[in-house]
Formats: sequence, structure tokens, C-alpha cells
Amino acid sequence: MKYSRVFLEALGYELAPVVVTSAELEARLEPLYRALHFAPGQLQALTGIRERRWWEPGYPLSRGAIAAGEKALAAAGIAPEDIGVLAYTGVCREQFEPATACRVAAGLGIKGNAAVYDISNACLGVLNGILDVANRIELGQIRAGLVVSCESARDINDIMIARMLKERRMEHFAASLATLTGGSGAVAILLTDGSFSKAKRRRLLGGVTQAAPEHNGLCLWGMSPDGKGNFTQFMSTDGVKVMNYGVNLGLRTWEAFLPEVGWSSDQVDMVICHQVGSAHQSAILKALDIPADKDFTTYEFLGNMGTVSLPLTMALADEREMLLPGDRVGLLGIGSGLNCLMLGVEW
Repeated sequence: MKYSRVFLEALGYELAPVVVTSAELEARLEPLYRALHFAPGQLQALTGIRERRWWEPGYPLSRGAIAAGEKALAAAGIAPEDIGVLAYTGVCREQFEPATACRVAAGLGIKGNAAVYDISNACLGVLNGILDVANRIELGQIRAGLVVSCESARDINDIMIARMLKERRMEHFAASLATLTGGSGAVAILLTDGSFSKAKRRRLLGGVTQAAPEHNGLCLWGMSPDGKGNFTQFMSTDGVKVMNYGVNLGLRTWEAFLPEVGWSSDQVDMVICHQVGSAHQSAILKALDIPADKDFTTYEFLGNMGTVSLPLTMALADEREMLLPGDRVGLLGIGSGLNCLMLGVEW
């Protein structure tokens, strides 16, 4: 995939307000830790995550996505009527139908002939949304499109902590560890054909996707019957296999990505990876032979925010001037399934 007229015009984000430390989660899990003879500090030691953020109880996902979208539109000085596509791409959504994108579009004043829809692909949702909008821009169908997402980890954490306290088994703790890394946040990426600004910054050069769908059972988040006629959420992750197979898939994608965008490995100035945790970061950087100082991370204080993690980290890196004009920036995404998507941006 290559693009010649697509730009990441503006980035917007919204941080969830409630800071939840790993120590606080461990305090809730104290009976489990005592039963398994765990010492405090295991969660941070295993994941590298000191704290994460959650929304207040009952916070609407659309509200976070609207807030992020408003910031992106304001930063670019682009009106809602100029938007040809609004794609909501979160794992979390407000209901089965209509698309959560509809409520976000209404909140932003996007209507008329705009296409409004949801995209779902685990943690790759925002990157898939970027590609979808980029294709429409490259074809000349639209001048601008907005990709938004809002993720919430509070409810699934509360459910899984209650289950861990009830069962108190090592196997269940291991399968639930990834759930405890979950953070919350919202993000918006505004893409244009470059006709709204003379600066023409953050040009999308292209990207590569690779799939290993035979590993579709390694990371699951869904609904299961409770035996009483109701359903409850569950999450289960084989962290070791996700990391091992994910790193292999990442290496294969990286080897295809570099020639697609015309870069050599040493020409990449910075990378922004999906924010899983310290073990995953170390493993993927080592496999791809990327120096640690070329990677900007947020997982220590924001945790894993699903689809929001990579783009919000990118926005913070830009805000802190870690990404400079002309930099070659690789966006390295991976999601359960397994799927991998890497995009190249000339900042």
C-alpha cells in the first residue's frame, strides 16, 4: 500500500481522569495474593505498568470520542461539514446497533453526505480506520476524514478481579494478567488530502499488513452465558504465546514494510508501537533490531488502552516534540487474531 496525497492533518486525545495504580489493584487482589503466596509488586514487575487511567463509572464512550474529535478539528481549523467520513474504531462500543460512530458524528455536527460507520479489529482498529480513510482520499472521493476511538477498561477489570477472588487459581490469574494492564482513553486522527493547509505535515507514505489468523484463540474478550439466562463479560489471554507468535508476525511484517515505504532499518528515526508492556516492548525491539532510544512509550503510566494506545502515544510524542519535521516514523501495530499492520509517516 502506497499513498501520495494523504496527510495526518491533526491529532486529538482525551485522557481518562481516574488514576489507578498497580498497587491499588494488588490491594484489591490481596486474598488471591495470599492464597498464591505472591509478594506485593508482582503486577508492576511483570508488566512494567505503574498506573493506568479509567473513566468514571458510566462514562459514555461517545463522549470521550467526541471530545478528542473536537480537539482534532479545532487544531486543524476544519469544519464538520468538510468531513467525508467518520469512523469509530474502538473495541468498546455503546451498543450492538446503531454504530457508535452515529452518536459521535451527531455530537460533532457531522452529517449530510458523510459516511458514518464502525470498524472493529481488536487493537488495530484505529490503524485500520486510517487505511480506510486514506484509500478514500487517495481515490479522490473525499478531502478529509476523521477516525476516532474510545476505550474503557473499568468494567472488565471489576468483573475479572471478582472472578479471580472467587476462584483463586494460578491458571486464572495468568490468563487474566493482561486484563489488569488495561487503561482507558480516547483519540481522534484527522486525515486530509493536504488542501486545507500549506504545511502539508505528517505525510502517510504507505504500509503493510500481515495476518496469522490461526492464532485467533490466544486473546479473547467477549460475552459468556452465566447459566442463569444472562450473559457476562470475560477476558482471557495466553500472554506467552501472544508475545512469541506476535513477535514472529511483527518481524515478518517489518521485513515487508521497509521496502514497501522505501526505507532501510537505519533510516527509521522513531517508532511508535502498540503499548502492551515492558516484556513485549523489549522482545519486539530486539527482534526488529531497533534501538530503545528510537521508541517512545506510555505504557508505564497509561497501560494498554487497546486501539487508543498507539495513536495517543503518537500524539503525546508529537506534543513533546519527540517527532520532528522530516522524521521517518514507523507506526507498528499488532492486534489479537493475530494481525499486524505497520504504517510509515514522513513527519
